[in-house]
Amino acid sequence: MIQETLIGRKEEKEILQKAYNSMRPEMVAVIGRRRVGKTFLIRSVFENRIKFEVTGIKDAKKEEQLENFAIQLNEFARPTLPVKNPSSWLEAFALLRSYLETQLGSEKIVVFLDELPWLATHKSGFIKALGSFWNSWASKKNVLLVICGSAASWMIKKIVKDKGGLHNRITRRITLKSFNLAETEVYLKSNHVNMERYQILQIYMAMGGIPHYLKEVEAGKSAVQNIDQICFSENGLLNDEFSLLYPALFEDPERHIKIIHLLASKRKGLTRKEIIAFGNLSDGGNTSKAIDELSTSGFITAYYTFGKKKREMRYRLTDEYSLFYLKFIDKNRNEGKGTWKKLSQTQTWKSWSGYAFENIGLKHTQQIKKALEIGGIYTEASTYISKGNEDLPGIEIDLLIDRNDQAINLCEFKFYKEEFILTKAYAEELRRKKAVFKAMTGTKKQLFLTLISTFPSIPNQHSIGLVDNALSMEVLFEG
Repeated sequence: MIQETLIGRKEEKEILQKAYNSMRPEMVAVIGRRRVGKTFLIRSVFENRIKFEVTGIKDAKKEEQLENFAIQLNEFARPTLPVKNPSSWLEAFALLRSYLETQLGSEKIVVFLDELPWLATHKSGFIKALGSFWNSWASKKNVLLVICGSAASWMIKKIVKDKGGLHNRITRRITLKSFNLAETEVYLKSNHVNMERYQILQIYMAMGGIPHYLKEVEAGKSAVQNIDQICFSENGLLNDEFSLLYPALFEDPERHIKIIHLLASKRKGLTRKEIIAFGNLSDGGNTSKAIDELSTSGFITAYYTFGKKKREMRYRLTDEYSLFYLKFIDKNRNEGKGTWKKLSQTQTWKSWSGYAFENIGLKHTQQIKKALEIGGIYTEASTYISKGNEDLPGIEIDLLIDRNDQAINLCEFKFYKEEFILTKAYAEELRRKKAVFKAMTGTKKQLFLTLISTFPSIPNQHSIGLVDNALSMEVLFEG
């Protein structure tokens, strides 16, 4: 069995190590979506220093959670007489306290409670008991309590913003995100999967940077072969992951799934008002809550629209797997092996890949800024959509980088399987976009046209004097 190593996560590791080395008790909340690697991060950093660990069981009753707690306590404590199942969480934490008293010493005691939302079943008294355990004992001892959960919105509402016994008790907070392209490349190499970056980009389009998904990628197979096996074969991990994903994170996920379906059909995203209108959803707290939960969990992203008020943020579906599933897997998941080999040759894929590449580019804005040598300049990233008027046509700009040095980069993304050559027609379209943007916004800033393609673009008579910056996917793979 290959020993998996921790890839990336430098900042997160530093936060956990500082918590361990500090001279005070610490309560650290680690939040992140399902399969993103929260548990692996914590176990990798602390290894044999965890003195107690328990993981909540999905859909289990209070009695079952307490029984599991007792089993784990017996496993760690190894008492002469096994601990009996506690009847309440107050009793459970009292038992934990008794065991941990025997572990006190010069080194900090690490306690890890995983999948907290599953442990804290309805009206179980778990949160109150946890608060009591921390306030009456752990907060006075050399203890590091790590709490973890995939339901990000639940963790923030019930723990981070708790008004009861846990109010302001969190000392450090980590929001664990999926790998970027650079980390994905390193992760695949650590699994002895050596792929060209164009191949990695295709893998990323289908499943994003989720370590548990990337673990399925096999060496010696192309991106097309891997996607075919992982997403379309009957036993492929991602063949039915969508049906498990949202119910595992949210209570009553029907509204969340409806919003995901809606945004999957709207490439440029929707405002909150448009989500309500197009989805025929109620203009109330439940819809806003669902939008916030999806955003907090990293499935959708709100983008500022240049020249618009902040409340007119546009939400886009930015979870690569959900987007890929709804576009391709959902309708073809029963077709079996070889499905993706056929679909990847269609015009539908070619059209969709441009949008997927654009989405990935939006997630890697910092890498683009670094390549443009403006990393130290204050910027605001946004998109731009104009329906036009009687005099000017409507335009859409994929990414705007509004700079504090009186300049704006207008970024265009082009997904292409070989070097990109600007045609006369596309050059005219770009020239028109630039002129319309300047006229519609009235900006006095210098406009730089920035082209970001998969492979390098070849300068010609149409690009010279028009394209100010030509970047390739290589810049997106920078750390």
